[in-house]
Amino acid sequence: MGILDGKRILVAGVTMDSSIGFATAKVAQEQGATVLISNFGRALGITRRIAKRLPSEPPVIELDVTDPAHLEGLADAVREHVDGLDGVVHSIAYGNPETLLGGKFMQGPWEDVAQALHVSSYSLKSLAVAARPLMGEGGSIVGLTFDGSIAWPAYDWMGVAKAALESTSRYLARDLGPDGIRCNLVSAGPLKTLAAKAIPGFEDLESAWKDRAPLGWDEADHAPTAKAVCALLSDFFPATTGEIVHVDGGFHAMGL
Repeated sequence: MGILDGKRILVAGVTMDSSIGFATAKVAQEQGATVLISNFGRALGITRRIAKRLPSEPPVIELDVTDPAHLEGLADAVREHVDGLDGVVHSIAYGNPETLLGGKFMQGPWEDVAQALHVSSYSLKSLAVAARPLMGEGGSIVGLTFDGSIAWPAYDWMGVAKAALESTSRYLARDLGPDGIRCNLVSAGPLKTLAAKAIPGFEDLESAWKDRAPLGWDEADHAPTAKAVCALLSDFFPATTGEIVHVDGGFHAMGL
């Protein structure tokens, strides 16, 4: 038996098999969940192909979390495959690397900042609202962050977007708690993903982690992060909401 036996889980934002979303979907299936995954646009074809690499090929839903029509149609799209949801994973973020990352904080144009905030932060609320009718008996929403409490080299406006995501999660915890819906985040250390490759200077963060994380850190190993997400989706954290769980080898707790 797995910790997610009988659970119905939507993992939103699965593109490559090197993504945290893919790793989460894999662990969730191994732990007994029925999993659905989503993407949109040109990436949807890639998602459909990599879905075949999971232990059991899941349904793939088209979902752009910035498109009101997609959000309004989410419940119907999900009900084509399962009769409700017990958990939702928000594995979605985007910031234009040419204008918002790599030391461009002071030059970042509002249009691109607004897009980053919409996709990376506000969408957590949008997804929660869209999924709420499917979670009639309560459940768990889990998002992914990269510690938004401090300023990182090169991360710039995505750091601001993650700080907004973390605040959004706390307010969702407040407003969804009466419905029995928990909302938490997992703050992972630097991992080799498609998104990470777009961040100029990201290698410097990776090297810092190896030097300072007391448990060590393998930026190619997505399993610890995926397992933490699945733990929060399970019934093993029934009274935990508004929390940020660090999966970073202990880096966040260390001084110089």
